[in-house]
Amino acid sequence: MSGSSEAPDGPAVPPIKRRSFLASAALAAGAPATAGTAVAAERAAETAAAPQPVRRPQEAVGRGSVARLLAVPERGRGVGWLKEALQVAVELELSTIPPYLCGWWSITDRRSEAARLIRRIVGDEMYHLGVVCNLLVAVGGRPRIRDAAPVYPGPLPGGVHPGLNVYLSGLTKSLVRDVMMAIEAPEGPLARSAGQPPSVGAFYGDLLKTFRATKPELSRRGQLSERIGSDVLKPVGSLDAVEHSIEIIKEQGEGTAGSPADTLRDDHPAHYYAFGEIYHGRRLRETDDGWRFAGAPVPFPDARPMARVPHGGWPHPSARARRLLDHFDVAYSAVLSTLDRAWDEGSHHTLQLAVHAMRGLESPAVELMEIDLPDRPGVYGPQFRRR
Repeated sequence: MSGSSEAPDGPAVPPIKRRSFLASAALAAGAPATAGTAVAAERAAETAAAPQPVRRPQEAVGRGSVARLLAVPERGRGVGWLKEALQVAVELELSTIPPYLCGWWSITDRRSEAARLIRRIVGDEMYHLGVVCNLLVAVGGRPRIRDAAPVYPGPLPGGVHPGLNVYLSGLTKSLVRDVMMAIEAPEGPLARSAGQPPSVGAFYGDLLKTFRATKPELSRRGQLSERIGSDVLKPVGSLDAVEHSIEIIKEQGEGTAGSPADTLRDDHPAHYYAFGEIYHGRRLRETDDGWRFAGAPVPFPDARPMARVPHGGWPHPSARARRLLDHFDVAYSAVLSTLDRAWDEGSHHTLQLAVHAMRGLESPAVELMEIDLPDRPGVYGPQFRRR
């Protein structure tokens, strides 16, 4: 299917705004199964063929476990709790960027609607990473970004969404549904079952609650400013600014519990719903039966067939592939170290260097995606392994 835009098959529907979603959450976490028998059959076939999720319970209960952090009574949470929780937030935000980048880089037509949606989301996630780094510095901590780099495939940091296996591959419907939408799954009574482990949104909700209760002294010293994507990272110096920053992360990711009629002008769908538009191939719109993916077409784009990166990385790569894999991993590691140095030094210039270096990762990644695998269908792609 072509990745170019197509004319809508009905009246134009303006983009749904980020306050517009969870009141229509009947199409949330279980939405793909309600789109008709064809989609249901496709999902069943994909699930049967896909590797089973990797479950690593020891990682969910170790240091930095969200469940352990949220089990601490509110009266027992102080600045130390905030520092530990914010480092987990650094790990969470960083972990989303590589799979989203692989999906975006694999798209052959960057002008396609799907490519534009994913590019915006990548920018948002980079901004979220900057926000939680600033918040950590504000309470006297220092983000450890290089140490936070995850290994793929594997679970989300902190035990969030246990059972979710985050892997790297080119853009497929399975990647959109099983990784992208699963990471951003909303917190809401119609979207999630009672008793489920906390989502990313629930974690951020408790983080904000603890900021309000603790009222820590917030220092601007060492915080950074930079335009990242469509947002501007700014130092945080008040509880109101903390609340604003965390609410943006929640709203951009999974949406809020606001009414579909409660919109923000010139805004975009929350990440979960943007990925849903790519998966369903339609814009989200309000119908007589509620909010449905029934709007203008969002064609699924042509993508380079990057295979899933296996455990331990690509085995026995060719000399050319090995050179590119090493080049990418060294450059990626340098980005992580430069980000650490930027917040260690409070250096705006060093942050700009890291952002520039991150953009440079695209070239070797796409070149890898032009090399066929020797022993299976598909092509290589970046491993995002720290050196």
